[in-house]
Amino acid sequence: MAFIHKDVLRLILAISTVTPVTTATANFSDPCYNYIVLDNPWRSISNSYNTTCDTSVSWSGWYRLFINGLSAHIPDTCVTRQRCGTDYSLWIRGGHPTVEDGVVTRDVCGYAGSYCCYYGSYPIKVKACPGNYYVYELVSPTLCNSAYCADTGNVTSTAVTPVTISPDPCYNYTVLDNPWRSINNTNNTMCDQPVSWSGWYRLFINGLSAHVADTCVAQQRCGTYYSLWIRGGHPTVKDGVVTRDVCGYAGSFCCFYGSFPIKVKACPGNYYVYELVRPAFCNSAYCADVTDISAAFTTVTPETTSAGINITLQEGCTSPNCFENLLEQIENITSSQVLSVTTVTNILTMAFNASEKILDSSSSSVSPTELASHGNRVLKTSEKLISTLVKPTDTSDNVSLALAAVEVEVFMVGPSVTLTKIPRLDTTNSSVDIDLIGIAKNNKGSAAVAFMGYNTMENLLKPDFFNTSNDTVKTMMSTVISATLPKTNNTKLTKPVNFTLKHIREFDPNGSLSCVYWNISEWIVDGCSVLETNSNYTVCSCVHLSTFALIMQTSRPAESDSQLDLLNLVCVIVGLVFFSLALLTFALCQWSPGVNNVARINICISLLLAHLLFLLTQQFLDLIRPQQVLCAAISGVLHFLFLSGFVWMFIEAVLLFICVRNLSQISSKKREVLSTGFLCVIGYTVALVVVAVSVGLLPEGYGSEHCWIKMDKGFIWSFLGPVCVILALNMILFINIIIKLNSTLKNLNAEVSQMKQTKIMTFKTLAQFVVLGCSWILGFFTNGRKELEILFLILNSQQGTFIFLVYCVLNNEVRQQYRKCFRCLCCGRKQH
Repeated sequence: MAFIHKDVLRLILAISTVTPVTTATANFSDPCYNYIVLDNPWRSISNSYNTTCDTSVSWSGWYRLFINGLSAHIPDTCVTRQRCGTDYSLWIRGGHPTVEDGVVTRDVCGYAGSYCCYYGSYPIKVKACPGNYYVYELVSPTLCNSAYCADTGNVTSTAVTPVTISPDPCYNYTVLDNPWRSINNTNNTMCDQPVSWSGWYRLFINGLSAHVADTCVAQQRCGTYYSLWIRGGHPTVKDGVVTRDVCGYAGSFCCFYGSFPIKVKACPGNYYVYELVRPAFCNSAYCADVTDISAAFTTVTPETTSAGINITLQEGCTSPNCFENLLEQIENITSSQVLSVTTVTNILTMAFNASEKILDSSSSSVSPTELASHGNRVLKTSEKLISTLVKPTDTSDNVSLALAAVEVEVFMVGPSVTLTKIPRLDTTNSSVDIDLIGIAKNNKGSAAVAFMGYNTMENLLKPDFFNTSNDTVKTMMSTVISATLPKTNNTKLTKPVNFTLKHIREFDPNGSLSCVYWNISEWIVDGCSVLETNSNYTVCSCVHLSTFALIMQTSRPAESDSQLDLLNLVCVIVGLVFFSLALLTFALCQWSPGVNNVARINICISLLLAHLLFLLTQQFLDLIRPQQVLCAAISGVLHFLFLSGFVWMFIEAVLLFICVRNLSQISSKKREVLSTGFLCVIGYTVALVVVAVSVGLLPEGYGSEHCWIKMDKGFIWSFLGPVCVILALNMILFINIIIKLNSTLKNLNAEVSQMKQTKIMTFKTLAQFVVLGCSWILGFFTNGRKELEILFLILNSQQGTFIFLVYCVLNNEVRQQYRKCFRCLCCGRKQH
């Protein structure tokens, strides 16, 4: 029912809030004066509610966006997932046009898998209108759980600038001759993700020169499932190096999936070379074609910057010396230069790729001091390079870029700015609120802020560089971020700056969080404090700008007790053996009609599977843990199996209570009230409902470091809550059983046979303390006491042993069948 309600809510939100209002105007042919008002506050990029979907809307005509009456536009920079009231937040790529540009077409993208255009939706038309607003011809997106975003901030535009690369890739490439890449190959087993791509490639098919397909390729071609092709056509020789988007066909749209862009160059001799990179998703590979390239290709006109720049990197650079040379070239850029976004993007890509290769090749020999020094150089050159994005403006302007290693947001204000506050600057895992308007007032009306999120910087600036007096485990809980005021003379802050840092690792409620900044060789806390925190994010307040991070300190875990681990392994294996023996006995032996073993059988099945899966998971944890989906699935199955085991323990307690209350009518009572089918429905449905609700409310709650339920956000109570309720009920039933048994024994005649049966029944009832799971209560009282931990471990791993002893070994009928079976086996051996 929860999923039905969710779908209905999504449909209502998406359809009922699109209110068509045609503006009154004399020119009804121009969409600037003939549009539909789309005022959906839930489309705001600050809304993290994620249930709406635009595929259910009947789009028709042109739309102008508002947020609570305030004019808005579709964002033209990357928007992270679960914003704008949906899961996949749609934004347009290519920037907004000017009034003179008229109607233009823009690609629509959705962020996923660390790539801003992982999902591609159908392109839309955009027009800039007099009065500083935009209208859009919206269409139904290609996938559900997606919706168009709305933003009230400033728009951006993009341009393409070639970067000079030395040596020339036309004569320095790797031959890639894989016949399976042919567009005629319908086999679909290959994937380019595991390939270690490096440098430039020229394609061949069986020795015949080929090129990456530049027209749409259907699924299940080129030896893979999602066949990758480049959009925008091939360049000419005079175009130099250009960048092309990479697409994969799905869902009747040629660019449904987007992969990371690649560089392409046309070479003399009528061939092409490509700087291939790892695709954004598996089951995908680059296609190769030997036919003529698309005639309708698009060329890129080189943009002339205010100052020429030629940054080169030695071919195959894996040594610190050549990397130092690259950094020196970047540091030699003058502070007055203004570079395009594409130029900065390409140089940053070159620098971070080289840095990663050098660290990989010398990771075992690099000292902490060298790591810190290397990190300082990377930070310095990155900030220097990003400062070249700042350009003079009268009002306000912003620039953004996103790479695998770094995300950048730059905002500039000028003397004629009308804003009272600049928008929050966001990256995927962080954001910053800064009073840039106040800073500008102290700088003759002009100022700029650069905000950078480094996704891989913790490999250099490690959390262990946070020196504290106590011996704790330090964990980097956020990406490393930097905030600077480039080309701003007076950098004094008018107000503290607030950084919102998303937790990138599982939050430990017992841990201590610290907002820290980088000071040459160590992380320190001076001038920074935690303003607000929860299990998802932390807000840090700092009185200065620098490079920041969020570090969590936790108590160092106690050393593993090898003897206790061995005991645990032995006990679990013994328990599994007796679970199996009990199940075989229940299945093969003949039982009197009055005996109902359904609860005991299902306790054995549930706990046997749960213990076996848990044991195998822990043995192969190093292989399973990197597979997040598999790890989460295993934790969900374990959740279900253990819960169903406890539900069956409760059912067994109820059956035993009925038995003790009315021994003479137990058979008829079971048939009338507690049939086997009814018990099976209860036994598994309750656990299934709890797991389903848990998945619906917090799917990310599964998949801890041990492939179990995560402890943060209180999600562990989805298991502990039902278990505590069942244990409390079982204890109440157990006490009632003891009381009623005592009353029954007083009324029995003191005959020897009756006394013997009574003693056996009393022993069985007392043994039910373990069978009913009541011994799990010991877990609340161990408190680090080793003897209680050992007792808890033995009792709760041997539920199968107790079931086998009480209901099989101590049952006269079963013992007689055992003897008969053993006699048959012995007689068979003697005959042979």
